[in-house]
Amino acid sequence: MPVFTRSRDLPDSSDDGTPAGADDTETVPEPEEPESGAPESGTAASETAASRTLRARVAHWRAWRSRYPRAARVVWWTATALSLALVLGAMVMPNQLHLLRADQFVRLPGEAIIAAALLLSLPRRPRLVAASALGVGLAALTVVNVLDMMYAEYLGRGFNLVLDWGLLDDAQSYVADSMGETTALAATAGLLLLIAALFAVMALAAVRLSNLLVRDVAASTRGTLIAGTVWITCSVLSVQYAGLPLAFHRAVTATTVKAKAVRQTILDEAAFAKENRVDAFGNTPPEQLVPDLRGKDVVFTFIESYGRSAIEDPVMAPGVNRTLTASNEALAKAGYHARSGWLTSATYGGSSWLGHSTTLSGLWIDNQQRYRTVMNSDRLSLPKIFQKTGAWDTVGVMPGIQKAWPEQKHYGLDKVYNAFQMGYQGPKFSWSTMPDQYALEAFQRLEHGKDRDKPLMSEIILTSSHQPWAPLPRMVGWDEMGDGSVFDSIQKAGEKASEVISDSGRSRKAYGESIEYSVTALTQWLERYGTEDTVLVFLGDHQPIARVSGDNASRDVPISIVAKDQKVLDKVASWNWTDGIRPAKDAPVWKMDLFRDRFLTAYGSTPHPTK
Repeated sequence: MPVFTRSRDLPDSSDDGTPAGADDTETVPEPEEPESGAPESGTAASETAASRTLRARVAHWRAWRSRYPRAARVVWWTATALSLALVLGAMVMPNQLHLLRADQFVRLPGEAIIAAALLLSLPRRPRLVAASALGVGLAALTVVNVLDMMYAEYLGRGFNLVLDWGLLDDAQSYVADSMGETTALAATAGLLLLIAALFAVMALAAVRLSNLLVRDVAASTRGTLIAGTVWITCSVLSVQYAGLPLAFHRAVTATTVKAKAVRQTILDEAAFAKENRVDAFGNTPPEQLVPDLRGKDVVFTFIESYGRSAIEDPVMAPGVNRTLTASNEALAKAGYHARSGWLTSATYGGSSWLGHSTTLSGLWIDNQQRYRTVMNSDRLSLPKIFQKTGAWDTVGVMPGIQKAWPEQKHYGLDKVYNAFQMGYQGPKFSWSTMPDQYALEAFQRLEHGKDRDKPLMSEIILTSSHQPWAPLPRMVGWDEMGDGSVFDSIQKAGEKASEVISDSGRSRKAYGESIEYSVTALTQWLERYGTEDTVLVFLGDHQPIARVSGDNASRDVPISIVAKDQKVLDKVASWNWTDGIRPAKDAPVWKMDLFRDRFLTAYGSTPHPTK
């Protein structure tokens, strides 16, 4: 009976390091021909021929090591080295972007020693299952580490395993709004494929290393014992390299930290729900709420990403401070007075709604779970307090809202204008649906400039300073805006978002210019349309991302109160805020959640707490 050969994938290696089996062959019987004269249908004959062809091709492919022994050695050693690098790298990988350096990977992970001991003790099938599970676990840890890096870069904190999965959808929407739907879909598909490949490759790498271990159990056992001894010695003697212990257990530490965070998140839900029920002004009668602002048009305005860095960073500060100085002089000339201080935001780099809700609700809302709790409660936000008095109409101007917004009920806003309700027909500026100048002009046309039976309490969100800060709008004549088409040429002449966001230097410059634009638009609106009874409170919602504000930047944001009526500012004289719209470096700093109650108290509100 004719035979053909195929190579055997033997676990042994030759003396020169070549994987055994590269030249060894074994005989494999070729499928027997049917006996002569035996009846065989056409279909069966076709299947038999196809089977022979397939087996021959498989055998030919498997025998490539015999035909190319040198290439086989290179492939074997390369695959083994990559497997080792993947597994050990995942065990010692940091979760901070600035620590992603070669010297951080020169460690002896204790998890590798424990894993080797475990795999050596298991029979074949359980060993393969355990190795695969180890690989999957390391892939998951790698994904979480990368998420930690990205969240720290953009939000100034690590990834929350309980709460933050929903924000990934917001990230995709941000990419789509900033760079187009096609780019967002391509990036999402590529990312999912990369993650799937990581899990598969990491599992295969762990299995490969486990097979390598059992090729020579005695030698592997000795090596594991030696490695364990070295690890214990380095740990006891506190041997360090590049400022970190050489004996490392990063994977275990990271897993423990995440487990504690999950537990803390679950416990926080109940604790915060109890805190939310206690409101110092929850039972205050309407007539005892903000009596000292009766008859005033009160405008609360959040400027996206307006943080301390804009005023103090050496790159952004010169331009921003020139704008603040010029705007302050123009306001003073128009008869306005101002006081400014600092608030420490509950968020950083993004999740603006957490800053808005913290300021307006008087609670520290630093995650999505707390936000949902407050939004589904009867907690009195500042707009709702003005609404409760019956002395004000309340309105929201939200150019960033492009879908249903159930939060309107919680905030107590009688009417909300979203991105599609202000008559804008001009171009988007990356994420921002319209320039701030247009949003303010629309507010004037639709609400503030109308004759009213009651004064107006407004919440306005300005979005032109939202990342990626390209292209940026420019100021145009207030009488020239029309439906916003005037901004077409400005948008086309602007920089591309993809070019700016990838360059830290250009991002910082563009960010500073965006703050200059937003402050200019707001203060010019006040000069143009403000009255003796207008009170403007404007502040940032959070600092910009770390790539712009810098690593370990504070979470402070500026806040200013501006009015023509000096009595309005006299009410907050005890706050010791800085004169003008630029807070001094040493001006008072409060946590953002303290503002609501201090503001209410300053303007005559009487506390009547809920219990």
